[in-house]
Amino acid sequence: MRDLIRKYMDIWMHGVLLGASFVALVPLFGVFSYVLKKGWPALSKGFFVNLPTPVGEVGGGFGNAILGSVVLILLASIVGVPWGVLCGIYLAEYRRSKLAQWLRFTVDVLTSVPSIIVGLFIYAIVVKPMANFSALAGAASLALIMIPVVARTTEEMLKLVPRATREAGLALGLPRWKVILFITLRGAVSGVATGVLLAIARVAGETAPLLFTAFNNRYWSHTLFEPVASLPVQIYVYAISPFEEWHQQAWAGALVLLFFILFVNLFIRFLIFSRGAGRTS
Repeated sequence: MRDLIRKYMDIWMHGVLLGASFVALVPLFGVFSYVLKKGWPALSKGFFVNLPTPVGEVGGGFGNAILGSVVLILLASIVGVPWGVLCGIYLAEYRRSKLAQWLRFTVDVLTSVPSIIVGLFIYAIVVKPMANFSALAGAASLALIMIPVVARTTEEMLKLVPRATREAGLALGLPRWKVILFITLRGAVSGVATGVLLAIARVAGETAPLLFTAFNNRYWSHTLFEPVASLPVQIYVYAISPFEEWHQQAWAGALVLLFFILFVNLFIRFLIFSRGAGRTS
């Protein structure tokens, strides 16, 4: 009798978990299908390469915004990824030091700070002294958002590396910095890469900090010291406009951004799966 009750309880709990999973997936597929329905008709080759057109003219695209977002994310990654990885290494390898405790507290605070506050901070220390919005200021705000995400992910991934692995490297006479870089970090490289991609996906859709730093530009930007268009800001500007043509292009831009974030997350899942497969083989 007990075995029968246990069997039905197991089936019931599996059903509850499957139902909860289905409920969690409904909003995801609902948002994706709605954005796909609204944005797909406005997608075309010209959308990816053309500049925005004035109100009333047919055509136009988000070419400058797409390129601007690529530039901003690339610049932010150049700054934020190395800094975040180094912070994570220090937090994991020197976790008992007082500096590590203060650094961990700072990273936790930065993680919870709203992105608009980050934008205001960069506006005060970069935009205002330069008296100009710029791609550099926008990249600085995104980098500041990326750093705590990369740092905490790197720390957690390095903690998963067995202590015996570090001790084996030290027993061979290697300096500690070589053990960290060539043994510990190498063993957690897929997890660190996952954190980096998560940080990129996080900043790809940020709008508020860019309004105070990179601002916007309806034309191609030729230097890093002038305002630059970005996909989230362009979507925001077009979405609040009273023109139906702009609304359709805003949906198309949202679809492009959604596809990018979906691709990044699928790539993250692939890395995690590959890492798990590598451990079991």
